[in-house]
Amino acid sequence: MKITSHLMGIAIILGLVSNVSCTVDTNEKADVTDADSAEIAIGERLFLETRFAQAYYANPGQEDPALRFTPTMDQPLRGPFAGKTMNCRACHMVDEHLEETGMRTYADFTHNSLVPDRKDGNHLTPRNSMSLVNISVASKHGILFHFDGQFNSMEDLVRATLSGRNYGWLADESEQAIKHIANIIRSDEGNNDLGKEFGGSYQRVLTGSAKDIPAEFRLPEEYRLDVAKASDQQIFDAVANLITAYVNDLNFATDENGNYIGSPYDAFLALNDLPQQAIKDESPKNYAQRLLTAVNKLESPKFVTAKDGEFKYHKQAFTFGDQELKGLKLFLTPGNKGDSNHNVRGGNCVSCHAAPHFSDFSFHNTGLSQIRYDELHGTGEFAKLKIPDLKTRSENYNQYLPATAKHPKATGPFRSLVNLDKPGYVDLGLWNVFANPDMPAPQAKLSKILCEQAANKTCSASNLLPMTLAAFKTPVLRDLGHSNPYMHAGQFNTLNETVAFYVTSSALAKQGQLRNADPALHSINITGDDVLPLVAFLKALNEDYD
Repeated sequence: MKITSHLMGIAIILGLVSNVSCTVDTNEKADVTDADSAEIAIGERLFLETRFAQAYYANPGQEDPALRFTPTMDQPLRGPFAGKTMNCRACHMVDEHLEETGMRTYADFTHNSLVPDRKDGNHLTPRNSMSLVNISVASKHGILFHFDGQFNSMEDLVRATLSGRNYGWLADESEQAIKHIANIIRSDEGNNDLGKEFGGSYQRVLTGSAKDIPAEFRLPEEYRLDVAKASDQQIFDAVANLITAYVNDLNFATDENGNYIGSPYDAFLALNDLPQQAIKDESPKNYAQRLLTAVNKLESPKFVTAKDGEFKYHKQAFTFGDQELKGLKLFLTPGNKGDSNHNVRGGNCVSCHAAPHFSDFSFHNTGLSQIRYDELHGTGEFAKLKIPDLKTRSENYNQYLPATAKHPKATGPFRSLVNLDKPGYVDLGLWNVFANPDMPAPQAKLSKILCEQAANKTCSASNLLPMTLAAFKTPVLRDLGHSNPYMHAGQFNTLNETVAFYVTSSALAKQGQLRNADPALHSINITGDDVLPLVAFLKALNEDYD
């Protein structure tokens, strides 16, 4: 969103943005500003709705015990939706625990996100909640969602969430979920907190014909639906479209030219007249090289200091100095071998975390699954895992792949938490989705991404599948201070641990000890001495998301 939107960072140096709140308290109220469009406001209401979950269907008015507490890296906190059932905000928080643990960028606080208990015995996902801010930025291959690329659009993701395991529905209960959600929309009287805050009953607001609907809740024609005449599926799709409009509007602060303006790093680029984004038809790699060249030419860099501004939600000074600059150079520099007399020191971070978004939105295996598996089961055990080829996997769907509506009894051992009592259970990420016949929507995009990475290899599904093993989508690095713990399963509590991990994983890759290692790991050449400047730079990407 641009600087006129309702969710913004602070442009300290340029003085372009003032903070406008769009946060929600524990009574499910929201602050709606004049800048909000009606579809975003109603989408937020649906994002907060706690009656769509299976637990509410099974026991209307009863609480879901999973929401009593918010698990964190330390002690659990009382859940903001205690006494109710699951909604989107329970895992994608903002200011719910502001006083105790700080702001969030629509992420949770834990290593593995909660799901409601059901007869399948699961109460945790194998991953944590990816931040939703900037989640809808597209790469050249388009948009894919979730750490494993399962969803081809935000609408697909929302539909699957509302009718899936995160809301307590089992794989064969999607039709039941759709009917239940449609019934909630039809029967809502608008007399709860959300209804009072957002224009009345769902039927009134979604139909949109009442003349006394406040302007901020009067939906554009394309989002309206005659609830009294609509089918269950039409209502369900309308709900998904509105939540999509809300989530797609969650972006970090930019100016009218699309330049990011909220972080000390952004201020440093502006102060020194450095290129802030790629020019037309310039690849991320070429932009990174151009930026690095410009940074290296700075003879007397102008640094951002505390007098230029301050953070409201981060316990750090709003600064970009020598240490951050050293980290930026390491971040942008590939650590390739130089001549025979020296090695080039560099983190090669930009290979996957392309500026200015700091993600290539693609998929890479950095060794997380292997290292975690070997920690529990012994060094070298991940390498011994028998992973089926495409033909074997296809012939034994239930044995190897995750449960779907077509295969509700599938066991999904390779999309599971690592468990000391369950050898062979691990999360292989993209491997579960690519060439999966039950997940056709993202396949064209995934094939293009993998074919590009495969270089001279034949682009058949059977040849590409091994490349997907333990590969996960690259997260955005902006405002990491509001989205820890880090990595797809929250493996690291701190940025120091996260950066230090790459010293280990790149060494394993170079020694040939990392199964399906991403090629980018071979161009990392950092030591423990480089951790602090890299962390300083990453902290300079923080901003006051509000």
